[in-house]
This record gives sequence, structure tokens and C-alpha cells, in this order.
Amino acid sequence: MRTTTDMRRTIIIGGGAIGLSLAYHLGQRGAQDVLLLERNQLTSGTSWHAAGIVGPLRATPNMTRLAMYAGELFPQLAAQTGQDTGYRRTGGYWLARDPARMDELHRIASLGRHFGLTPQMIDIGKLACQMPDLATEGLSGAMSVAEDASVNPVDLCMAYARSAKAAGVEIRENVDVAALQTAGTQITGVRLADGTVIEADRVAICAGVWSKRLAQTAGVPLPLQAVEHMYVVTEAMPGLAQPFPVVRDLDRGIYIKGDAGKLVIGGFEPDAKCWDAFGPEGDRPFLELAEDWDQFTPFMEAALALIPALETAGIAHFMNGPESFTADTRPLIGQTPQVDGLYVAAGMNSVGIMSSAGVGRALADWMIDGEAPMDLWEVDVARVDPATADDAHMNNRMAEAVADQFTLHWPYKQPKAGRGLRKSALHAQWADAGAVCGLTAGWERGLWYARDKAERDLPYSIGAQHWQPIAEREAAIMQHGTALLDLSPFGKFDITGPDAATLLNHIAAAQMDVAVGRAVYTPLMNAKGGIEGDVTVTRTGAQAFRLTSGAATRTRDAAYLRRHAAGLDVQITDRTEDEVVIGVMGAGSRDMLAALSPDDFAEFPFSTSREVTVAGRHCRATRVSFVGELGWELSIPAAKGPPIWDALHGAGGQPMGHYALDACRIEKGFKHWGHDLGPEVTPLEAGLGFAIDWTKDFLGKPPLEAQRKAGPSRRMALVQVEGGPLILHDEPVWEAGRVIGLTTSGAKGARTGLTLAFAMIDIAPGEKQAATADRQFQIEVAGKMYPAVALTAPPFDPKGKRMRG
Repeated sequence: MRTTTDMRRTIIIGGGAIGLSLAYHLGQRGAQDVLLLERNQLTSGTSWHAAGIVGPLRATPNMTRLAMYAGELFPQLAAQTGQDTGYRRTGGYWLARDPARMDELHRIASLGRHFGLTPQMIDIGKLACQMPDLATEGLSGAMSVAEDASVNPVDLCMAYARSAKAAGVEIRENVDVAALQTAGTQITGVRLADGTVIEADRVAICAGVWSKRLAQTAGVPLPLQAVEHMYVVTEAMPGLAQPFPVVRDLDRGIYIKGDAGKLVIGGFEPDAKCWDAFGPEGDRPFLELAEDWDQFTPFMEAALALIPALETAGIAHFMNGPESFTADTRPLIGQTPQVDGLYVAAGMNSVGIMSSAGVGRALADWMIDGEAPMDLWEVDVARVDPATADDAHMNNRMAEAVADQFTLHWPYKQPKAGRGLRKSALHAQWADAGAVCGLTAGWERGLWYARDKAERDLPYSIGAQHWQPIAEREAAIMQHGTALLDLSPFGKFDITGPDAATLLNHIAAAQMDVAVGRAVYTPLMNAKGGIEGDVTVTRTGAQAFRLTSGAATRTRDAAYLRRHAAGLDVQITDRTEDEVVIGVMGAGSRDMLAALSPDDFAEFPFSTSREVTVAGRHCRATRVSFVGELGWELSIPAAKGPPIWDALHGAGGQPMGHYALDACRIEKGFKHWGHDLGPEVTPLEAGLGFAIDWTKDFLGKPPLEAQRKAGPSRRMALVQVEGGPLILHDEPVWEAGRVIGLTTSGAKGARTGLTLAFAMIDIAPGEKQAATADRQFQIEVAGKMYPAVALTAPPFDPKGKRMRG
């Protein structure tokens, strides 16, 4: 190895659109000593052959915010640098063939209008008038988006590079990074292929699919896979509309855009062909793979059916190049949870050009400020389950992950490819009881329990869910009997040592220095007063605590705890897979457990925890409930789980699925991190003021005190919606002709039958709940308005008598 020859504050690996955008935005923020390394030439990986579509409208608020920035930045770059990016607003059309697709488009259009875009739903007659080039037979409708656009990918990258250099960023081409350098959990730099080490405080991997191997050198798993991704460019076609808009024929999986009088036709392939990015061709710049008309013909046929004029058009070029996709078809962005100072922006799922502006700015802000500039949980690399990065799993996922870009996103849709990665030690027991499993945070978990074959293969729906009667049947068990819930996927961390209480009292809003055996619900905080975690903490000893968090946030929570524990005498141990957890819930739960245990369940107060014996096996029982009923959570060593489950089931306990659980939690007013709660939501806004101990100091207390003094300007309200629409999330909430908030989650109550939603809405400072309840709201769901009223108390057991009895 050569002696270190250089030291930099920041290194960016990758000279494509994402890396160059990051370099540009770091330069704009005034970052000093930034070095970008490209192993070949700029754009030579995948950026050079991108189709160049720019679409500002996405399916969620934060992704729309990120995407919209391209429409602002791309025109500015040309003025700043003198380098024309080829950015042109062309408008676009999203076409629907399946009538159910119209529901999805209506929902997206509502969201877009809320953010100042101008999507319009149009019927087939209007579409035919506006786009005479299209054959509209078989279409159900369309959405037009005036802000859709096109850009020249290479010119865009050159503009990024020119401006970055002007701001002092150094760009080196033909420099191959072989490995990352770390010291413990801190990045220290990179090692080049020639042995040279360049030290750095921060490193960002922006190398597309090639990011996976680099991240592995630092012990960071990235679920990335390259596939062969194809499009064709026609010869010039006289008479086409100019500019020709971006057309997405969603139900046939194709897109079409204009290109100087020609058409570019591409698609998102089912059963996409995986490509070995680390094989013999993996390092070749500006790589074009062989034509594959067998793979592309269905897309070409769909395009011919949509645009008849293509029958006489020749094909000028068949482009087949590698593109990088992720396991869940969402990008990987942010600081890695395993290594501090190591950042990633990769896996753009074929929308890297349009995403480059927003992603580059967000990551630059994150690197400089030390925290995400907005709630980026849906794309945060910390969401990654390490098991999903397995090569065989990624290969399997490509059977549907690529096509998922355009396939109909049914409510509650479950993936089929790449299943079975995580199963609890009780999986066989739940399956034998009739579990219809789905993925919840990567775990196979019973969504509902079927009594016969007819209840297993239920169709998807954009309206009333076919499993709703089953969820209601399962929840009804708790009225007099006992329901058994699979809670094993919850994240479980043991925090021990002399400074355990100190750590927890610093990061938690609630008081953690409680008696042994006490279980405390608390938000975990950030410096801005936002909620970083939604957890229950049980004191199990003088210097020992068990922290239980959501299944989806396990990796993120582990990193959060590790970073805040720095310098403290404390040990953090992930016990998630060491134990299974069975929720024993309902009016019959106390009697059932008492019959199976020598321990006293009669004198067992709410929010307490004890070591007990059930069915002759030792476990821990904690009296808490996410469904609002009398009940206990049994934490059981994995090997002892099956006998205890068999005893509970044999004593009359009946399984209850995840959908019923969610329907119960919302009618109790219980919120969910990642939907209702997040880093930009404070406990006061969320109605969690009861969980704050104002007598102690904790992370984020000063801004929270300031908010308490001034009064929050928004509130998380539980609203009852009339008319029974299917509430999902991000539906606009209207009052007096304007949007005053968005829903965050929704469900039909399994015990009340009410359609309920949480919504973050604007309020006057100091406005009481009663005053909010007096206001008149409407919620827009798929283009229709439904009356809604804010509730002052949860509709099921508002005083908590059943849960605490």
C-alpha cells in the first residue's frame, strides 16, 4: 500500500448525475475541500444513456417535493453555467386502461395540486382532441401534467460539473476506488486501486449499482441489482406534435417521449434480466448491451397499438444499458446506519436524472448540517434490512421490482417475488392457524387468518377491502375471549450499564428513572424537538432496560441508540431475533394466563412487567396494549415459543391478524411512527404531551418549550369520515375552500365500524381540541369530497376502562 498522499474533507465516489449534483450542491453550500472521483469518464456508467424524462409529480408528498426541484434548477443551470441542459417543458399524459387505475391517478392528482402543480383528469374524448397521435381505444381515462419535461442527460451532467468546479470542487476522472477505509464505526477515507489512500471526514457513494461492492468493504449492505434496461429511438417521424409530450401507458408498462422529431420508446420489464455489474463487462465505460427483441417486443407492440403512425417508422437505435434497481423500488439515500460519515445516494430505479436535483440537494444539506433536511424515511438507507442485500434475493426481486414502477399500486398490495426472508420461530404455528401472510417490514406475518380456501385468495380493491369482515370477526374475539397476536417483528434492544438510565433520559421525552418492572411509553427525540422513535421502555434492572420499537425501524433505531451512546458506559444489544412475542389480548386474557401460570395476573398493574412462567416455561409478561384491550405481551426465548403458543391456542386463544390490529389501534387513537409520527412532528403537535417530563432536561427540550409557550400551529387530529371512503394516507383535508392539511393514515375501525383517519391540520395557536372539533372539514379521496369531523376522544373505549381494567 502506498503512503497516504492526500486528505480531503469530503469525497464523492461516482461521476454520474447523482454524484455531480451532490458536488454542485455542496459547492453551492460553500463546502470546502470536496473531491469527486470517477473511475472512468463522467456519465460513463448509466447516466449517459438515460431517457431524460423529468416528472415532478410523484405518489407521496416528500418525493414530490424532491422531484419538483428539478423544474426549478434545470433552467437555472443553463443560465449559471452557459451550458444548455436541453431542459424543455413538454407536458405529459398518464394513461389508464384498468378502471381501478383512475382511483390511483385521482389520488396523485389531488396531491400534485396541493403542491402547486397543475395535474388535470381528462376523459377519453378530451385526450383524443389534445393528442390525435394516440389511439384511445381501450383507455379508461388519463391525467395530464403540464409540468412534465425532458432534459439531455449528458448536457445536464456537464452543467453540474462546470458549476461544481467553479465553486472549488475538484473532479478527477480515471481514478478507481477499490475500498472504503474505516476506523471502528467511522469513515476515514478511501483506498484507490493503485494502493493510494485518501483520507476524508465524509464519503458519499454515488456509484449506482457499483455502490454495492464499495459499501460492502465497510460492512454496509445495499440491496442493489443491475438489470438490462431497454428503449428504442425511431427515425424522424414527420407530423408529430411538437413538442411531443411524455406519455406513460401505465397498464402496458411503457413510456414514450419526443426527441427532436423522433420518439423514444421504453418500458419497465416484468422478469427483468439481471446483469452482472461486477463481471467481465462491468468496468467498461459507455457500455451498450446486445439488442434483445424477445424481451422488448411486448413493449414495441404496445407502442404500435397506442401510436399507429409507428407502423411506418424505422428504428434508428436500440439502446440496452444497465440500470440499478432496489428491492423495494425506492432509492437509498442518507447516512449509513453502520458507519458514521459514510453517505449513500444510489438505486434510483431508472429515474436518476429527474431525481438528481432533489437528491443532490437533500444529501448535501444532510452532510453539512448533520441531519436530514426533511422527513426522508421512505428513501432513507437506514430502512434497509441487511438480509435484502443478498444477491440471490435481489435476483429474485427483479422478477417484479422493475415492473413495479408502472404496475397498478393497489391498496395493501403485497409483493410476490423474494418472499420468506424473515420468519419468526412461531411461523409454522401461525401458518397452521390459517395465516394469510404478508410482508410487514420484511417479516412474514399474518395479515388475517382464513377459515377456508375461499378466505385465502381475496382480490385487491380500491374500495371496501374484502378482508375487512375477517378483521372485524377477529377483533370481536376480544369482547369476551382472547386473541393472539404475532408481535415478534418488533425491534427489541437491551440497554445495560452504569449509564443506561442517563442515555435513555437524554433521548426520551418521558422519565426513564423509574422503578424496576415499570414500562413507559415515550417518544425518542431529536435536537429540533421532532420524534425520532416511538417506543416502550421497560426497566428490567437497576442498570438494565428493554427498549421495544417498530419492526420497520430496527436498523435505524440501532444506529440512533449507538450514536447517542458515544462516550457513555453502556451496552446496546439487539435481541429482536432471540425472542418471539405473543400478544395475549382481550377480556379473557387474564383468566387464560392465570390458568396456565402459577404467577399472579390479578394483581398485575397496567404498564408493568414481570418474569413469569407460562405453560411451564419462563418468559417476560408486560401489561401494555396497542389494541386498547386488557392484555399482555409475552416475550419468550425463541426456542420456548412453540410450547407456550400451543398452550395458549389449546386454551382457546384465537389468532388475530395485522390488519385487525391496525384497525383497532386507530379507533383507540394510537399513532404509528413512519406515518403519523416522524422527525418533523413534535410530541405537542402529535398530542403526546402526556409523555413529556418537563422537569428534566432531554434532547430537543428547548425548541419544544418554545412551542409550548407559543402554542403549536398544527395538530394531529383523529377524524371520522362520513361516506366510508378508503382512506390510505396523504389525502388533502379541506376547510372553507382551501387545503389545511393531509391525512397521515387511515382505517375502518374493526369494533366501531367507523371510517377514521389521522390528519395533520393547521390550527390557531392555542386552539383547543373542542374548537377543532367545531370546525367543518372535508377530505378529498380520489377526486371526491367527504365530510369529516375531528374527534375529541377516541371512539372506542375513550376512557381506557377495558385496557386498564
